Amino acid sequence: MPPRDRPTVRQARLGAELRKLREAARKTAREAAESVGTDQAKISMIEAGRRGVSEERIRRLAAFYSCDDSALIDALCVISREHRGQGWWDAYRDILPPGFLDIAELEHHAAYIRCLQPVNFPGVLQTEDYARALFAGVLPKLPDGEVEARVEQRLKRRAIFERENPPRFEAFVHEAALRMRVGGRKVAREQLGHLMEMSERPYASLRVIPFAHEDFIEVTQTVLYAGGVVPQLDTVQLDTPFGGRYLDAVADREKYRMLLDAAKQASLGPADSRTFIGKIAQEL
Repeated sequence: MPPRDRPTVRQARLGAELRKLREAARKTAREAAESVGTDQAKISMIEAGRRGVSEERIRRLAAFYSCDDSALIDALCVISREHRGQGWWDAYRDILPPGFLDIAELEHHAAYIRCLQPVNFPGVLQTEDYARALFAGVLPKLPDGEVEARVEQRLKRRAIFERENPPRFEAFVHEAALRMRVGGRKVAREQLGHLMEMSERPYASLRVIPFAHEDFIEVTQTVLYAGGVVPQLDTVQLDTPFGGRYLDAVADREKYRMLLDAAKQASLGPADSRTFIGKIAQEL
């Protein structure tokens, strides 16, 4: 099987974690290859996410690296058994930019999700009309067919909340996002109503950061923190003008946990946030 041209987020993460284990053990790629009877080039491609790796080989490499973290090893083995085409998002592989598939995959496998939204709402909490208005406003203008495909795919991301055990979801939304009339008054009002409804779900928490708060000024980027089944697999996604950027370094994860904790301190409580959203909706 030829190497992958573009690994998925999970495939790339599996390789990255194996590389971290090797480097922590102070082993070279050549030594790792010899331990499992393969060549150095293949180890390099595995660590880059460009080639798959069997569960048996993961366990042998972990043993060679003296890694006894069974929870992490088991989690990596689960990823190794995943194949492209298994997720519902793969139906959009030749239709939408890769970033749309990456975020859907990340949310699907997350144990919990925390996000900071300075100027719009989390994709999984957007109404159909709100999402359509966002995509219709993209420049350069998208073909109508792609707008509809993006809307359809965004709505399907809500499936994470329809599972028997949905991930815990915590969103910090700035007042600026609440006051932007995306799609006009009617669309904006319906979107705010949907936010209020979703915030009452037992697994969801929605908190507003008001303009009146003077200390929290880190509202320049959209941040999504997806908790893994083990802490080592936590992932940070930054939404940039050039697409999603994914971070998994320990220092980066700690930095954005601190940022989200600061956002929580700066925000209103869940009940006060619902009241706040309701007042803005009444103004529309």
